Amino acid sequence: MKAIKWVLLLAVGFSLFGCGASMLPSKDSWYAQHYFIMQKFERDTYRGLSDNGRLEFQKVFWAERSPAAKAEFDKRVAYCEEAFRRENAKQPWNTDRARIYLLNGKPASVEYTQNDNWASQSAVGAIASGAGGVNDRSGEDIQANTLEVWSYPFEQYVIVYGFNFQPPNKWKAITMSAQGSRFIGEMETTSRTSTWGPKDPDGYARKLEELKTIL
Repeated sequence: MKAIKWVLLLAVGFSLFGCGASMLPSKDSWYAQHYFIMQKFERDTYRGLSDNGRLEFQKVFWAERSPAAKAEFDKRVAYCEEAFRRENAKQPWNTDRARIYLLNGKPASVEYTQNDNWASQSAVGAIASGAGGVNDRSGEDIQANTLEVWSYPFEQYVIVYGFNFQPPNKWKAITMSAQGSRFIGEMETTSRTSTWGPKDPDGYARKLEELKTIL
């Protein structure tokens, strides 16, 4: 059995946040909700469409994916709406922790720092089955926790994301290490293509091209 390697987060530079906080969508709620599971070519296409074209894009997006993927996405959105609403009441899924959850799902483990001391709370779930893991967070004491670390298995690695509490109610992704950003990017690319990719990539790409003609 290969030894598991721990890969710590490069939060500022890794692919999910590489666009910069100022570029994150917010006015278009559909786009904001789906932004982090979309591949770059989809984002580029969507931004270049007319209003009518974007409405058609939203229909094509899920029509070209499996019902199981849509059901899983809806499940994750529902969790984010309950768990992260204290950070962003209007768009709970448009927060740093929620974006990672939407893209990668439930962490295999979560650890918290309280008063500068590591404390393990709730958090080690069965990786294969997805059992356990993150508890209901709607009543979390955000004043007590100062750092939150999420771990995900990926191939022979364990990918780690860190989030720092910023008063009064925000959790922001932070830089924990400059090592391993390549594997973080690979895991996120895998999530976007394997979990959220279309059933027929070539046919899907042609349909998106056709949307560019809609006025």
